Amino acid sequence: MTVTVDSPAATRTRDPEELLNAVAPHITELTLNVFDSGMSLWDREIALLLRDHTMVRDMAERILGNGVVYVMGSIQNPDVHLGVGKLVDIGVHQLILDTPVWWGICRLYNGGRYKHHAPFIQRRSDELCLRTGDFLKSQGWAIDGANCSPCDNKVPDSH
Repeated sequence: MTVTVDSPAATRTRDPEELLNAVAPHITELTLNVFDSGMSLWDREIALLLRDHTMVRDMAERILGNGVVYVMGSIQNPDVHLGVGKLVDIGVHQLILDTPVWWGICRLYNGGRYKHHAPFIQRRSDELCLRTGDFLKSQGWAIDGANCSPCDNKVPDSH
């Protein structure tokens, strides 16, 4: 008897736009909603950020790109405690709130396991996001950082 275990997809690129767009074939829920515009996933999430926040496209791309990098870093390194700043957290939340896309990310990059999000109310002030930036850079990601968000380090499947 042969047992096959699905493992998370290995990333062959460090380009956040390519990583996000690669999720499209893994979206199975509400596909009409997600794909009705004919946009790539990257452009869809940028359009949603621009719809819901006061920012220019360049800023939305930077926020989403760093959000994707953070998500990938947390998926690929589940035992490393990571955190993001307030602006990058907007990008992370954008991905999580577009639930068909989030499930696609979990299917493709997290072996189908749901990645939870359960922040604390109080923001951290221990420079975790700066350490996160250093860690993600050491993993080959291009990122930047600021003040940290209040993420939980006690739940192994939480970011």
